[in-house]
Amino acid sequence: MRTPEDLRAFLEARGIQGEIIFLEQETLTVESAARALGVAPEQIVKSVLFTVGERRVVAMACGTQLIDRRAVAAHFGVGRKRVRLASPEVVLETTGYPPGGVPPFGYPQPLPALLDPGVLAYDVVYAGGGAHNAMLRLSPQDILRVTNAVVLPLQEES
Repeated sequence: MRTPEDLRAFLEARGIQGEIIFLEQETLTVESAARALGVAPEQIVKSVLFTVGERRVVAMACGTQLIDRRAVAAHFGVGRKRVRLASPEVVLETTGYPPGGVPPFGYPQPLPALLDPGVLAYDVVYAGGGAHNAMLRLSPQDILRVTNAVVLPLQEES
């Protein structure tokens, strides 16, 4: 299993200006992370792993809204039922990080990435830091650059 130290090494090797913040409590939800950091939930970026047929894809969006599987399916030209939330075991196997602590990058192999444009509305965002008690503070532009993500509206309409 990868750790925040592996993530820190990834940041340093690529010259990414990010800071890993260790918190006193685990932050398994957007709400708990926002509370612990004293920021709006919209500044928390969730990195969610999906399986699309045989391929694995990371989708990133802000805040508490759900990621719309229909948007992911349409992007890959498949039916919505072919897009599945990855199991915790698949998340760990694919990213090396535990669900709830998955950063936007730093996996054993780069993954296709989708980024909701709402993430780019902020100067600074907070993403998974590689553990349940760690968050990564960084620029959303760095997420876009490092992941080479496709910018695509992903949030389900309320």
